Amino acid sequence: MIKITSAEFVKSAFDRSHWTTDGRPEIAFLGRSNVGKSSLINSLLLRKGLARTSNTPGRTQSINFFLINEKFYFTDLPGYGYAKVSKSMRSDWGKMAEDYLGDREELALCVQLIDVRHAPTAHDKQLYEWLVHNQKPFIVVATKSDKLSANELARSLKEIRKIFTVPKVIAYSSQTARGRDEVWAELLSAAENR
Repeated sequence: MIKITSAEFVKSAFDRSHWTTDGRPEIAFLGRSNVGKSSLINSLLLRKGLARTSNTPGRTQSINFFLINEKFYFTDLPGYGYAKVSKSMRSDWGKMAEDYLGDREELALCVQLIDVRHAPTAHDKQLYEWLVHNQKPFIVVATKSDKLSANELARSLKEIRKIFTVPKVIAYSSQTARGRDEVWAELLSAAENR
C-alpha cells in the first residue's frame, strides 16, 4: 500500500502552455461532471479538500495538476456531459481534454469514472471508444458503490462490463474506501512502468 508523504495542488491549466514540463508520469481522471472525481481523488490521497468538490456539476473548467510524493501527477480533467453550460464551453472542454489525452507523452494511465448507480451515458461510451481507438492505457472505476446493495452493485458492474467489454471494473466508494487498494495498485504500476 502506498504511503502518501506529500500531495499538493500545483496548477490549473487552461491551455497547453500551462501544462507541467518536468516529465513526471501523469494519471488522468476522467468522467461526467457529477461522477465524484474530486471526492475520489481526495479519498485516494486521504485529504479532505485537496481537489475541490462542489454541489454544482461542471465547476472544473481547467486541467488541475496535483503532485503526489514528488514522483507523479494526478490530473483532474474537466467533467463532460453537463447540460447547463453553454455549447461553446462544452466544446472548449472537449478540445482541451482531447489535446491533452491525445498528445501527452507523460500520460501513464487514464482512469475513467462511471457512476455505478446509472447505466453508462452516450458521453461515457464515447470516451471509452476514444480511449480504445487511440490505444490509451486505462482502467474503469465505478464510483458511489456504497449507494447500492450488494445485489444491485453486482448487477450494475456486470452491465458496465458488458457495455465496456473490459475484464475488470473496480467498484469504489469515497465514503468507505472500498476499492482504494485495488485502484492504487493500478496507479502505481502504471506510474512506475511508464
